Amino acid sequence: MKKEHILIMRFSSLGDVAMTVPVVYSLAKAYPDVRITVLSKGYARAFFEDLAPNVSFMEADVKHEYHGIRGLNALYRRLTAKNFTAIADFHDVLRSEYLRMRFNVERYRVAHIDKHRRLRKQLTAQHHKRLEQLPTPFKNYADTLARLGYPVTLGFRSIFPEEGGNLNLLPAVIGPKKNYEQWIGIAPFAAHQGKVYPERLMRQVIGMVVGRFPSARLFLFGRGQEEERTFDKWCAEEPRCVNVSRHLEAMQQELILMSHLDLMLSMDSANMHLASIVGTPVVSVWGATHPAAGFMGWNQAADRAVQIDLPCRPCSIYGNKPCLRGDYACMKNIPPEQIVERMAFVLAKTRASEKALRERE
Repeated sequence: MKKEHILIMRFSSLGDVAMTVPVVYSLAKAYPDVRITVLSKGYARAFFEDLAPNVSFMEADVKHEYHGIRGLNALYRRLTAKNFTAIADFHDVLRSEYLRMRFNVERYRVAHIDKHRRLRKQLTAQHHKRLEQLPTPFKNYADTLARLGYPVTLGFRSIFPEEGGNLNLLPAVIGPKKNYEQWIGIAPFAAHQGKVYPERLMRQVIGMVVGRFPSARLFLFGRGQEEERTFDKWCAEEPRCVNVSRHLEAMQQELILMSHLDLMLSMDSANMHLASIVGTPVVSVWGATHPAAGFMGWNQAADRAVQIDLPCRPCSIYGNKPCLRGDYACMKNIPPEQIVERMAFVLAKTRASEKALRERE
């Protein structure tokens, strides 16, 4: 009898792939005798390499090496050599649909994610908007596995052990972490303007955090020319800021650092999800998008989201549409004080939980 071997496909953006981690982990633990292969872009390897003994990772460059029909056919031939017994499409876009079709023709067991597109349109409609909580991608992924015959109960904390990743693998400028220090990550950028808190206001947030938490070190996360220019300026103005991209090269290193943060401040962006899969509390700032779309980070409570109510929100699922008002009030009208107060609230709540846990032990 052929050994059960599940292929999970998810290409997409960094944050979307990170959101598969809790589900893949839960599947691996529930079915330890089933082999699981995750097919994604190369950057996702750090999520899955050490996730569980029965999980492996397979890289596919679908924009170059496996581009177009000819490339997808080559990828399909490579996949069939792996002797899969079930195919889970966690993406449901044209390229994964094509691969799904090829597998269906050969009578593989195949299931794909339900993205609830009709509900998403109602959530982002300009008129007659229905602001109701949509199923999360975590549930959608789990439902896909259930249709294949692998129901799972989601149970996941971090890709690292309880104590976090190994800080000895990072440059000396990062650690070690002193007992009296608070490490706070700040990831102020995102792919689209509707998800970015204005630079001027974020600089005010940093000034308030520095004043309110005198033992804090601030680690700035983000890569790109604009990010480096902004972060270098902020680090010159505030010595307690560290531009992470200047010291860390690999994503695995960033994940290790995130696992030792007391708090991450992020937009609705990949860094929210990266911090979430290493068990770090995240205060997230939402503008054009909305937590009701289901994209809050794994295990992040609703009271960690900062947002203001506007009749036009949300105007987009991914934040990639132009502002209907033209002024991005959904971000610009959030006072810096509101963000800092939420950060203080989450830090205090986390400390209280840790104290209660120590007392029980």
